[in-house]
Amino acid sequence: MEMYKNYKGKHVVVVGLARSGVGAANLLVRLGANVTVMDVKGPDELEKYIGKLDPAVTIKLGRHNEELIDTADTVVASPGVPLNIPVFARARQKGIRIVGELELAYQVLEELRKSGAAGFLAITGTNGKSTTTTLLYEILIHSGFNAIIGGNIGKALTEEISKLVNDFERPREFVSPDYIVTEVSSFQLESAEKFRPKVAAILNVTPDHLDRHITMDDYLDAKCRIFQNQDQMNFLVLNADDPLTPKIAAKVKPMGPEILYFSRKNKVRGAYYAKGIITFNIPELEVLCPELVVNEIPVFHTSNFRIKGLHNIENAMAASLMALVSGCCVSDIYTTLMSFKGLEHRLEFVEEVDGVKYFNDSKGTNIWSVVKSLEGFEEPIVLIAGGRDKAGDFSPLKELIKEKVRAVVLIGEAAGKIRKIVSGVTEVHMASSMYEAVMKSKEIAQYGDIVLLSPACASFDMFKDFEDRGSVFKEAVLRLPGSRTALEAVGASV
Repeated sequence: MEMYKNYKGKHVVVVGLARSGVGAANLLVRLGANVTVMDVKGPDELEKYIGKLDPAVTIKLGRHNEELIDTADTVVASPGVPLNIPVFARARQKGIRIVGELELAYQVLEELRKSGAAGFLAITGTNGKSTTTTLLYEILIHSGFNAIIGGNIGKALTEEISKLVNDFERPREFVSPDYIVTEVSSFQLESAEKFRPKVAAILNVTPDHLDRHITMDDYLDAKCRIFQNQDQMNFLVLNADDPLTPKIAAKVKPMGPEILYFSRKNKVRGAYYAKGIITFNIPELEVLCPELVVNEIPVFHTSNFRIKGLHNIENAMAASLMALVSGCCVSDIYTTLMSFKGLEHRLEFVEEVDGVKYFNDSKGTNIWSVVKSLEGFEEPIVLIAGGRDKAGDFSPLKELIKEKVRAVVLIGEAAGKIRKIVSGVTEVHMASSMYEAVMKSKEIAQYGDIVLLSPACASFDMFKDFEDRGSVFKEAVLRLPGSRTALEAVGASV
């Protein structure tokens, strides 16, 4: 097959050894390539990834060895590695093909599709990607489809595709999935060439990762690459309420995908929210779900959903539209929405202590994610924020903090920058650790309040990642006097 011809016996250099780098390297070995992985980090930092590599992979750590590029037939870029560094410049100068990890996975899958393998359902956006991707996957599974989830969430796409290649080589064991459900980041999309999902969604676009993309136009262009190869047989789901959506829609070519919208503010072609109910407005609904007629469609009362917050209503509408055009029935969508609990570290309820509810939104790594989270609460909020700044403008938080936040407790490198913005509109406290931030929040919060960790920043100044940050927050909350863990400890000692 072509996927073997492209790489068999060829020297491929993978730049960046992390989750995606491991997946890409191991997939390439399976395709018969001679693979070298390079990374500027040392073996101590990359120990957990080194152990996952196929023994056939050559490993070069501590620096990017530009000389290796000269012997490469192809260079694979891991998503976390910027495309403007010298090793890629050298590859371009030498006329050596550069392919991203997402593109590698897609092109191999395209070869498998000739034998009946799946198409992509791809989701991007600044906020809500992981929740929407997981929800769509759950709907597909509930509807009886064989689906795989991967990408910027869960396992690397190349790791999942590698498993399919392995099964393909043993025809009796090969079961073709119906769909690959993938969360794709702007970093992954930067290097997309032929990537063409059957259904794509852009949930929202607000300033983020400007330390890498530099300008909003560059960031928006990267997001729009998700639909650059789509045609009339494909669908694109957009947020009608996002100010940048008209600019996005204008980039869709004349023979491009059919656009469906979701909205919390207006009736649109697609799905809209009004008076606590989600309504689908798709004239072809009976064709998409032929066993239902309109008067049998369940009423989508969002008060019955387990996931809360206005942003999760948007996520639910986006996932539902993608599921509908992928062949899922409305009844299956509704049942899944009723039972879906949401994801860890995404506005996750942790505990109620002395009448105060604690929520972990550690995934809120940018300003607009925090805005969505704050909008989802009616109660007064004590907000824990801060971390490593991603060249963000924190000023959009000012009015909402004035309206909704009783006090802000700041941590991390960006604490001083945020304090300059919010001082004078609410109480501001500084903390040197997450435990201290939680203790201060407990002292400040009153009965009926919300304590919300929603940092608006990256985590790498104090933690391994946002999951580590969220876990430390939860541990601190559960150590508070009056928490269930503390009470159980007291009970056990009696």
